[in-house]
Formats: sequence, structure tokens, C-alpha cells
Amino acid sequence: MEVGGYEHVVVLQNIKVVDGDLVETLKKIPRGTLPGDFLDAIVVGMDMLIKKYSSTNKGKKRLCLITNGLSPIKDPYEGSKEDQVNAIAQQMTSHGMKLESVVVRESVVLDENVSVMEENDRILNLFPKRTCAKMVFVESSTSLLGALKTRSISPVTIFRGDLEISPKLKIKVWVYKKTSEEKFPTLKKYSDKAPSTDKFASHEVKVDFEYKSVEDANKVVPPEQRIKGYQYGPQVVPISADEWDAVKFKPEKSVKVLGFTDSSNIMRHHYMKDVNIFIADPGDQNAILAVSALARAMKEMHKVAILRCVWRQGQGNVVVGALTPNVSDNDHVPDSFYFNVLPFAEDVREFQFPSFSNLPASLLPDEEQQEAADNFVKMLDLAPSDKEEMLQPDFTPNPVLERFYNYLELKSKHPDAAVPPLDKTLKRITEPDPELLAKKKSAIDSLLRHFEVKQNPKLKKSMKRMREKPSGSDEEDNYRRITSKNKVDLIENGVKVEKIGDLTPVQDFELMMSRRDNPEWINRAITEMKNKIHDLIEDSIEGDNYPKALDLLVALRKGCILEQEPKQFNDFLHQLCKFCLEHDLRSFCDFLASKGITLISKTEAVDSDVTEEEARNYLVKREAKPE
Repeated sequence: MEVGGYEHVVVLQNIKVVDGDLVETLKKIPRGTLPGDFLDAIVVGMDMLIKKYSSTNKGKKRLCLITNGLSPIKDPYEGSKEDQVNAIAQQMTSHGMKLESVVVRESVVLDENVSVMEENDRILNLFPKRTCAKMVFVESSTSLLGALKTRSISPVTIFRGDLEISPKLKIKVWVYKKTSEEKFPTLKKYSDKAPSTDKFASHEVKVDFEYKSVEDANKVVPPEQRIKGYQYGPQVVPISADEWDAVKFKPEKSVKVLGFTDSSNIMRHHYMKDVNIFIADPGDQNAILAVSALARAMKEMHKVAILRCVWRQGQGNVVVGALTPNVSDNDHVPDSFYFNVLPFAEDVREFQFPSFSNLPASLLPDEEQQEAADNFVKMLDLAPSDKEEMLQPDFTPNPVLERFYNYLELKSKHPDAAVPPLDKTLKRITEPDPELLAKKKSAIDSLLRHFEVKQNPKLKKSMKRMREKPSGSDEEDNYRRITSKNKVDLIENGVKVEKIGDLTPVQDFELMMSRRDNPEWINRAITEMKNKIHDLIEDSIEGDNYPKALDLLVALRKGCILEQEPKQFNDFLHQLCKFCLEHDLRSFCDFLASKGITLISKTEAVDSDVTEEEARNYLVKREAKPE
């Protein structure tokens, strides 16, 4: 079949929003029996995008080519293949298109296909040099699943400012997240009490809280008669909102170099949290040169820098971490740094174990046992010399998220569908390769012969077992104060919510706020909810997380009113809007204004210092004159 003179190219469906019908159509695509020219396919796809969107949506138009690259490309009528690639690349650049080429190829290629393969690889490698394109090779279905990026996350800086080496030496840098855990989607409680005929019903589940006296269960305690307290030994120390605000640590926004140390002094197991990347301000040539010089000097001397970081004003905590040089081997990519958070003394967990050298000879492995263990480790090598490395992070999708979205798609069509078994492709991520185990059965049998293997009986969980906290941290101290008084109550009534999860954050927040076994839960709930909201906005792509963030912000506002914590919410809203305006996220402020989100005023909470008019006009002023 031909499309506009392009042989063996078929248009399956015109461009439209992806829906269930398209998914079903893709599942039923028959396997092709004729060779295909991938350059023809790229031209047809590019033409469809141009006709559909013309010059709009620059930078958002994306072509994905999946090929084995083993079919020959026909010679063009005029010029060479390189000229054809240049012409295609020029059109892509002018229309703001991106090309992603995924080459699916087994490790063994027949001899007659080698010359064609090498020629096609050379042609595909020209695209990244001429336009915005990338090319990856995969061998397995698992890698193919990970290589197909269904959503691209727009980079958002978490810091823009000076990397201060000394008061007189500062470098303009931008800081982005290099790795960040993809959160499980938020699921809300759904009410079916609304009439089925009401098309505009929100089906929202609302929770109201009421505080009553311990002495008189029928007496409601008003907000002005409530104050926070901290359990200190046998007594409770009351702390007012003003006192709590005064005692908080309020560092200035800054990133400062504290000094340098040998890279060997930084232990890999001390890395905490996400990884950030430091780059020079793209518009400052002096900063680019300074970052490159510093990174190359540190690499040559095997040094890392120790930094003190406060990413945003009013952050409330200080981060100390290691800055590692990342010298680029590409002339078109500038040098940069990777930043890993390091622990404080309270964060380090020390566990003492006896040394193997002190054990008697009867408990040490002999030569045959050691050899059997070595062979077993080699057997499960994920990067064999003759095959693609398995489970590469860039090509390995999260099986939990993949399984959830697969089931979500199934349940949207069949509400009563049962949960299907785990997909074979996902099993390759969560379980050892059965083919490899069968192939290397001799190494496993040898290991079993040389070691005594016993069945480990399952023990019943004790109902009295409490979640343990490692010793030596403030968290452990707080947890002990929270649980020591009501440990019996927790065992009898079930484990209470102790952390805001990703599944039902609003409900978790409300349950934490309602806990009365210790006042510390309220502060912890508010702090965790602030972090959740901030993470959602930072990771948002074209506002896709805005509704989730709004739901959390509404719940936080309501909780702060009920607990008479208006200042915490108002300060957070100020900081949030300022952050959005500084990081090109003004659309979130506009979104809040359209939904009528305001500061907490005196009429809603007596402890607030904001008038009703100031609260009502806050976001309107932000739009007119950003800070």
C-alpha cells in the first residue's frame, strides 16, 4: 500500500487525543511482511503533524519511530541520503518537532543484514546532530516499555541564584531535580449518596471536626480556649503561636560552599533523598566558564565540595550535601555538578555486627563453598558481555505504576473486571529471568550441595508488636513521646495514621489533625501537607497536577482554620505564590484566583492578622504586580 507515493506506509488513524479505541486498535495491528523505509515513515508522520497543527504547539510536537533498522532505505530521486536527512531535520526544526528513535534489535544479527544495519544506524545517528532528536537501542520487551516515554516532565528549577564560594566570589547557577520519585496517583473517597439523576454532583466526601472536653463529652471547646502543648516528661508545656513562630529557625535563601574534601571521604551509603543537578546560568558566559573550570579542577584533584543549601526563603531547614563534578564528554553539553544530600549526626544509624574474621573456621566458607557462591553471583550478572544490560534505570518502568494504569484502563471499560495476573513483561522486572535460571541450573544445584539449606517456617505476627524507630534521632524522641502514653490504646484500636501517603493524602491529613494523643501530630500533618503541595506544583506538566494541589490546599486551609493555625496557612500561601512567580509557574496563581482561594481572615479565625478585604484581594494584587 502507498500513502502519497510512499511505498509500504499505512496511516492507521488520523491524529487525535489518545482514547480506548486507539489502544484496542494498536493491540490488533498485524505483523508486517514487507520491508519498510523508515525515512518515508518519518516524512509521512511529519506531514500529518504539520497539517494538523501548522506552526502552533512548537516544542510539543513529537514523533516516535520504532524500528529494527534492518530494511534497506531506497536512494532519493535527487541528492544523497544525507541530503534527505538534512532536509527532514530542517523541517523538524522549523516546526518545533522532536524525534525519538527506538531501535529494537536482538543481540544476534544475520550476516546478510549487517551492512544494511550499519548504514541505517549511521543515517539515524545524523538526526541528533541536525535537530532535536535522540536514539536508543533496546533488546527486550521490558526495555522497549521503558524507552517509550508517555509523558515528558518539564524541568523546573528549585533554586536560581549564587553559588557562593566566598563573599567576593559567586557564580550564577540554576538547580534542577535530576531524579525524583514518581508518586502513586492520588485516589479520592467517592460518595454514591447523590441521586443518579444529578449530573452535576461532585460526589465529594466532606469531614467536619468538633473538639469536646474530656471532662464533659457534651461541651464543645471553642478555638479561643485551645492552645498547643509539648509533652516534656510528665508535664505538658503550652506554646502559643507567637512563641512557636519565634523559636523557628529562619535561614536566608542561599547556597554556600563550606569547603572541599577528598571524594573518598564521602560514603555512597550516606547519600539521602533525591539527586539535584547544578548548571551555570545558561545566559551567563562567565558563569559557564567558572563552573567548567571548578568542575574540571575538582575532578583532577579527586575532590568534592560540601555545600550548605537553603533552596527557598522561609524553608525552615538547612540542607548540607556533597557537590560532585560532572565533566561532559560532549562539546555541545556544558559541565555541571551533581548534588547529594548528606546526613547530620541524628540521621546516621549505627549497627554493630561482629567481624567475620573473629568467627571460628567451622563457620567460614571453604574453597569449594566460596567458588560455588562466586559462580552463583556470576550467573545472575545483569550486564553480560554478549547482551544488553538488563534493568537499566532509564529503560525500566516502575512495575507498580504500570500495573495500576493497566488495570485503570481495563476497569474504565469493564467496571466489574477482576484484577488480572501480572504481565509477563513486568514479571521480568520483579522476578529473576526463568530462562536464565533454567539455563544455569547447574550453578544453583552446586550452591545447594555445598551449603546446608533449611526451610524457614513462617512466624505469626505478634499483635503487640509496635513499629520500631531507630534510636538516636529527634523523630525517635517525638515518636516515643507520642506512643508511650497511649501504646495500649493504639494496640486495641488499630494503628493510627502517622504519615500522609500518596493514595489518600486528604483523608490522611484529616485523620492526623484529629489525633488527640499528642499535639505534635497537628504540626507534623501541616508540614507534610505543605511538602506534598509543593512537590505536586514542582512536578506539574502544563498544570496537570494543579487540581490535586488545589484539593490538598483546600484541605490544609480548612484544617488550619479548625485548629486556629491561620498564620501557618497564610505564610505558606505567601511563600507558594512567590515561588511560582519566580519559577515561571504564574499559571498556578491564576488557577488559585479562579477557584477563589484566599488567605484566612479574622472572620474565619480569630488569631489571623489579615482583614477580610486583604484576604479577598490578595491574589488579585499578585496578578497585577508580582513580587
